[in-house]
Amino acid sequence: MQYKILITLLSIGLLTGCSTSKVVTIDEVEERFLDTMTITPSDEEMAETNYKRPVYQATATRKHDLLHTSLDVRFDWEKQHLLGKATLTLKPYFYPTNLLTLDAKGFDFHKVSILKNGVKSDTEYDYDGLQITIGLDKEYKATEEYKVYIEYTAKPNELDVEGSAAITSAKGLYFINPTGEDKTKPIQLWTQGETEASSCWFPTIDKPNERCTQEIKITVADKFQTLSNGVMKSSNKNADGTRTDYYVMDKPHAPYLFMMAVGEYAVVKESWEGIPLEYYVEPEYRPFAKEIFNHTPEMLTFFSDILGVKYPWSKYAQVIVRDFVSGAMENTTGVIFGEFVQKTDRELIDNDNDRIVAHELIHHWFGDLVTCESWSNLPLNESFANYGEYMWMEYKDGKDAAENHRMNEINGYMSQDNRGSRHDLIDFEYNNKEDMFDGHSYNKGGAILHMLRNYVGDDAFYASLNHYLQENLYSDVEAHELRIAFEDITGEDLNWFFNQWFFDQGHPEMEYSYTYSGNNLKVTVEQKQDAKSSVPVYRILMPIDIYTSKGKTRENVWVDERKQTFTFNVSEKPSLVNVDPEYTLLCQYKDVSKTTEEYVYQYYNGKEFLDRYKAIEKLQSSDLPAAKRVIVDALNDPFWVIRRKALNALGEGQEDKVMAMGKSDKHSKVRTSALKKIGQTGNKAYVGKLKSIIDTDRAYNVVGAALSSLNEIDDTEALTYASKLEKEDNSTILSAVGDIYAASGDAKHLSFFENAIPGMSGFGIFSFFEQYSSLLKNADAPTINKSMGMMKEMASNKDVWTWKRFCAAKTINDIRGSLVERLGEETDEAKRNSLQEQITSFAGMLTDIQKTETNKRLLGMYKNFK
Repeated sequence: MQYKILITLLSIGLLTGCSTSKVVTIDEVEERFLDTMTITPSDEEMAETNYKRPVYQATATRKHDLLHTSLDVRFDWEKQHLLGKATLTLKPYFYPTNLLTLDAKGFDFHKVSILKNGVKSDTEYDYDGLQITIGLDKEYKATEEYKVYIEYTAKPNELDVEGSAAITSAKGLYFINPTGEDKTKPIQLWTQGETEASSCWFPTIDKPNERCTQEIKITVADKFQTLSNGVMKSSNKNADGTRTDYYVMDKPHAPYLFMMAVGEYAVVKESWEGIPLEYYVEPEYRPFAKEIFNHTPEMLTFFSDILGVKYPWSKYAQVIVRDFVSGAMENTTGVIFGEFVQKTDRELIDNDNDRIVAHELIHHWFGDLVTCESWSNLPLNESFANYGEYMWMEYKDGKDAAENHRMNEINGYMSQDNRGSRHDLIDFEYNNKEDMFDGHSYNKGGAILHMLRNYVGDDAFYASLNHYLQENLYSDVEAHELRIAFEDITGEDLNWFFNQWFFDQGHPEMEYSYTYSGNNLKVTVEQKQDAKSSVPVYRILMPIDIYTSKGKTRENVWVDERKQTFTFNVSEKPSLVNVDPEYTLLCQYKDVSKTTEEYVYQYYNGKEFLDRYKAIEKLQSSDLPAAKRVIVDALNDPFWVIRRKALNALGEGQEDKVMAMGKSDKHSKVRTSALKKIGQTGNKAYVGKLKSIIDTDRAYNVVGAALSSLNEIDDTEALTYASKLEKEDNSTILSAVGDIYAASGDAKHLSFFENAIPGMSGFGIFSFFEQYSSLLKNADAPTINKSMGMMKEMASNKDVWTWKRFCAAKTINDIRGSLVERLGEETDEAKRNSLQEQITSFAGMLTDIQKTETNKRLLGMYKNFK
């Protein structure tokens, strides 16, 4: 990285943290140092004729302070327009000014005025399609407030904006099935402001370091429920059959957290310590609303207590929307969730919503109450939300569950890192702010917070978080403010920790080994990362646990060199040496020289989830009796993940034990894994038991696994059961049925897929479309042509969920590819001509889809179809 010039300036003291706001000019620098030193460039620097200044994604400069936003909105559902009136109260941030620039993407402006004493005076403005610059009536000083009034039309569907992998669109405002033509989904409207998309539906200063109070009047048809930030102060019916709901948010928050949701919802209410809780679900899910958002009151108590800051907002509402462009969004007091969290009590058996509910809830402290000042500092929002999941699971489900979650999160980060997507956690050099929503800001950041907690201790960790929150209430922050909060509490300079984990990239790659001789234990730890890489030699406080017949002792050593050997006096040869015994370090261990016997000992004597998990992982391929005994014993482990891990490692001859677990294990995911394993046996003796489980088990995943295994053992019986289950309103069951119908090769089952696809939701649609495509390849030309027409219509419809459009387009591409293969094998000229016509037609469909698709990331995927 080209920091040479910056480092040179730092070394001579030109860039300092002085309190004055005076800007030091280059001329002043030359004058100040002219009589004391001479600075000349080196030959190497002179040769850098193509030098480019490194990218630096600076925090947005604040020229105005947005104090309050008042909105009055109604909607043209057919055109998918918002008709808005906005009154903004502002003042200059520091310097006097007579101009105001607001973010406003794709608006038609009808009136722009200065508002004084209730009187609107039109004023001049310039507009480039993204920002409006308004001439104020005079030059205002920092102590003077002023108001601007704007009437406008927002047209989000006409915007040419790009989403990201994490947030697939950036239109800000979304109309779902606005004219009601799609009978499989409700009419809805909702917003998504992160990162800077709120300015697609109201004029604002759309930066994370801005914040204001707000009020909003929402006028809709009386049949709809509405939700927005803050508390509903009034709801009045109008003469034209509409209703106007008025919401007030009396505490400041960032514009990207403003929200609206409109739809025909059932609203289930309860309260927590006098604060209203509201759950917005589709009417048929009313009986399950409190289970969908299970533990919300308990979470509010837990996070308020452990952080020492009571939930600071006036309400907590959660709403589920169709076709959401992300997983969920922590809008202040009004969290939006994708439809995948909307489940019946049976569906919740397999997978509750605790993690995502906890994630969005703790954001109301980290993200909403205290907000990152720039997208470079996004981990100050997302790392805490990620770690909030761990905190909740540790409290509610136990440490094993929390550690399993942390292991999976680290694996997710490592996977991204291995694909070459490595950058600083606090990244000032991103290409696109949307790229910050990745395995670093979430997964890696959460793991780093866990290391920080482990280093300073629980009491200091939570005291520091409390101090950080209290010092920065309703404000924006950068990572150094978190560091300073920890230093204030612990009394320790923590630059070394933050510099290597927050402000640098990568992670250590470690190798350790140990030898025992003459009552001396030598443990060698080596940091294996390439010395030429950008990854530093880390400074790490490393615990080492030594197990002997007398018990366990712990030695704490500092690892701060590339290779170090530590010697300990022991009375006998250790049974086990565990480096980083609590698996706290975010690290890749390149080689751990433990024997099979040591792993056996580790399973039975280690105290951590990963002691058992990694022991099974290493022992599953061993033929030693002791290793096999561990696998069998682990089937009775108290934690379901360990039982499932052992189950999958179980060798032949244990089928009856597997079947018993498939029928009676207390965790549905273990039963599911056991039943999948039964299918691999091909043993028809299990047909009756599989049918019984299909008939009686309440967990859909278990029923789906039993049905799939039944198909592997007896496809005739499976077809019979599939026909009984094909109308179930559950994607897991429908996917299992689809597998059976696809395997049958009978094109008569295509109607099942075509009837089910419109109502399918969640990411199970990927496999479902694959099954459909597989079966469709066997159909005749007219059937294929008809189906492809349906797929084109779905892929081109901007009102269809993004990933369903993608799957529809991919199906066209897959069928086109299968016809190309068939063309290469066909010798009959007439059939070849017919196939070529189809291939050309489907290629044209893909071209047309590319023309109508507005999401550029999906467009890129379509262009990659071969």
